[in-house]
Formats: sequence, structure tokens, C-alpha cells
Amino acid sequence: MATHLHVSQGAPSHDFEGTPSLEIGQHDLLIVGPGVLGRLVAQTWRQEYPGCQVFGQTLTTDHHGELIEIGISPSLNWTRGKHKFPYIIFCAPPYQSSDYHGDIRLAALSWNGEGSFLFTSSSAPYDCNDNGSCDEDTPVVPIGRSRRTDILLNAENIVLEYGGSVVRLAGLYKEDKGAHAYWLEKGIVECRPDHILNLIHYEDAASLSVAVLKKQFRRHIFLGCDNHPLSRQEIIDLVNQSGKFSKKFEKFTGTDDPLGKRLNNSRTRQEVGWEPKYSSFAYFLETL
Repeated sequence: MATHLHVSQGAPSHDFEGTPSLEIGQHDLLIVGPGVLGRLVAQTWRQEYPGCQVFGQTLTTDHHGELIEIGISPSLNWTRGKHKFPYIIFCAPPYQSSDYHGDIRLAALSWNGEGSFLFTSSSAPYDCNDNGSCDEDTPVVPIGRSRRTDILLNAENIVLEYGGSVVRLAGLYKEDKGAHAYWLEKGIVECRPDHILNLIHYEDAASLSVAVLKKQFRRHIFLGCDNHPLSRQEIIDLVNQSGKFSKKFEKFTGTDDPLGKRLNNSRTRQEVGWEPKYSSFAYFLETL
């Protein structure tokens, strides 16, 4: 059943001129932070539920034109209005917000408790930095050790407290975005080459997020990665050997910065019934 709702006073009028009220349907989705990942989630969601509405909450109006073109109804204020949404995904990064945890709480309060509420976190909180094995059950960094992990863990706790779920994503990438693109731009990077990284393609992060949303999990923590950990050196060697990029990377010069971890998300795959399209970074490069 669609519920009849009025647009909040705060919603920018140019977004919904002539739309005094909104019907929110049972498969409608609110994306808080419709960036690269959020837009892919919108596209995948619409394929699953043709005719549904997708709403996007942004911090500025800079990209509202682009969002409208791809069928996302943008506003600065969806979570401050009277609307309640059955499906919400929060994928805005912490560094852009002045009150990240407040933003997450507002999103949680805008969920009607039906479908799903999902927060995309990072694999950073897993307490492993010796290139060792790590999965969904690996303990997390204790609160107080690192500001970055504190922000994420506190955010996750808010989501779980409201009955939502969390997907901790490994390093996101696509052809022109991600660690390899950054290194190619720099040429020389002051990091150790033997640090192990974990990757997931943006499209796979989106398909995993949609799969989790559809299953309507409550208070679960999932892990998103391709199960093919690689060292920084291995990643850049694959890039250079692929011949698909015009820029060349020179070298890593670090020797004493921390090592990484080797993520495995077999349990997530089994619970969600999901497999990545890009099974490894090497396979992704072959598809270019």
C-alpha cells in the first residue's frame, strides 16, 4: 500500500514543482549520498523494481540536474521531512558532513521499519594490519585507538540500534577511480609495496547492497570484497602489464608504514546469495 505523504516545507520547490504531495510506494528507495555507488544502486534497484521511485538526498544542489536526468528525485531535506521510506541506503562519506552521526540518525528515523535500512561502511575497522587473514568474525579496532575507525564504528552502532544492517566494503574501484588510478596519477607513492589491499568493483558493491536490501536483514554486518587480495605492487604490475592505461607508475618508496589484511567474505556470499561480476582485479582488467 502506498501511503499518502506531504512534501516537507524544507524540500527545494524546484525539485517537485506542481507536486504538492507524494505517494511513497512499498519498493521506493531513498539514497543518502547518491555518488558513484549510490547511482549504481539506483540503476540496479530500478531494474529489480520497475516503476519504483528513487529519492536522493545530497548536501548541495550541485548535481541535482544530473540526478533528475537519471531518474533520481533529489532534495537536501528528505530525512528532515515527514516522509517515511521502506528502503534506505546511507552511502554518504563521513568527511563531507559536519554531523555525520546526526545525519545517520535522521536517516534511521526516516525509515518506516518495513523493507531495509543499510549503511555502507568500510573494512577499515577490522583489527588486522599484518597482512593476515580476516573475515566477518575478525574483531574490530577498539574504540579510542583511531579517529577514522571510531567514526565508522559509532555510525554502524547507530544503524544496528535502529534495526538496520551494515555492509563493510573493501577498496572500491572502477576504470578511472580507485587506488590504481590514484597511483598512476602520482607516479611515485610513499607507501610500502608489500601492503595487501582488498578490492571490490563499484558495480559489485552496488549489486551486493541491493541483494542485502532485498533480503530485508535486520542488524547484520556483511563484508564486501572480491576474495582476491593483492599487494600494492601486484596491483600496479597488473595495471602496467595490461597495456590499458596511458600513464605509467614508477615506484612505491615506503618501508615502514603498516601492512594490510587479506579479506574473505565467503559467509556473506552464502548468507546473501551473491557473487561478484568482477571476480578479481585481474579479471576486471581483461574486460577493459
